[in-house]
Amino acid sequence: MPEIDRNTAMNLAIEQALRAIENGQAPFGCVLVKDGRVIARAHNTVWHDTDPTAHAEINALRTACHQLKTIDLSGTELYTTCEPCPMCYTAAHWARVSRIIFGARIEDARNAGFNELPVSNETLNRYNPAPPELVPGFMEQECRRLFELWKQLGSGRPY
Repeated sequence: MPEIDRNTAMNLAIEQALRAIENGQAPFGCVLVKDGRVIARAHNTVWHDTDPTAHAEINALRTACHQLKTIDLSGTELYTTCEPCPMCYTAAHWARVSRIIFGARIEDARNAGFNELPVSNETLNRYNPAPPELVPGFMEQECRRLFELWKQLGSGRPY
């Protein structure tokens, strides 16, 4: 199986967000890549699971840790359609994710109606003794469009 490139990985995260929208969930998707291979993919399931922590990133981290039988995901890249909230950023920190690549910004989620804390990953990195590399704004327009589609379809609600 060939190694996955950044565009393909983010497109897989976007596919996950589209699945979330189709299922009446919030428009967030995530893919974890290690050594050029997808090790987990997930979307937001907050409403389905009645669990405010069931964000796409948390779901993907849980899947990867279970599959690899470790909580140490060093060397892993986290691709997510929107900048991780402080909870998801912290979970990635605890799992030792090496790089976070995101499209839309937390401010975009706030503008779509989500009750996000206005704390950027860049700010969180300043307080992190071992910060992950951040790649903000990757395929940003494609990821922002997910909020527009979600609103147009009226298939879910913010939290």
